[in-house]
Amino acid sequence: MIKLASPQSNTVPKWETAKFAVDEFESQKQILVSTQSKKQSTKGVEKTQEGETTCICLKLEDLKCFEIVERQYEKWGVIFNNCIAIQPSNPAFPPHSGKIVFMGSPKSGLLEATFLHPVNCVRAFITSSQRLVLSAYDRDHQLLDQTLLPAGNLANSDSSMPPNVLLSIKANNIHSVSFCAFDGQFTVDEFSFCF
Repeated sequence: MIKLASPQSNTVPKWETAKFAVDEFESQKQILVSTQSKKQSTKGVEKTQEGETTCICLKLEDLKCFEIVERQYEKWGVIFNNCIAIQPSNPAFPPHSGKIVFMGSPKSGLLEATFLHPVNCVRAFITSSQRLVLSAYDRDHQLLDQTLLPAGNLANSDSSMPPNVLLSIKANNIHSVSFCAFDGQFTVDEFSFCF
């Protein structure tokens, strides 16, 4: 099952739709972490109180431009594959916040994240040159769910969507996710996941 990035499948996401999704996450306990964070790892932060959701939001500003990103956030429970940190020089790919974003590299159009402990939700702000699919997988790499950015949303383009559309995916026991733009270019900002 593929879900569009808006609540109504026959409409194109609008900025207000993305803001609503952000507000949903702001009501949960969020922990902003960087590669330099000295706090504890995800062990012990998965559930702070019975039934309370904790979200980890990755701060990317400590990464160097063109740094290959793999295990920098491992202590927070996520390992990346085919991921590089960049400071976009192309104004078509503006960051949502800060200056650093993730991009799929060396393989264009693909970025993967694997979680050391299963999560229930993953979200990120996406700017893409074309349609992008965010897929969630279980421990056996069986597809759990997908969500879709239906078309490119580059800045200063004729796209009906602004850059940095919030995509989120929810499912029980997500062990990995992949962002795939089928050989297109895309950026990922404010990558978050929730227990």
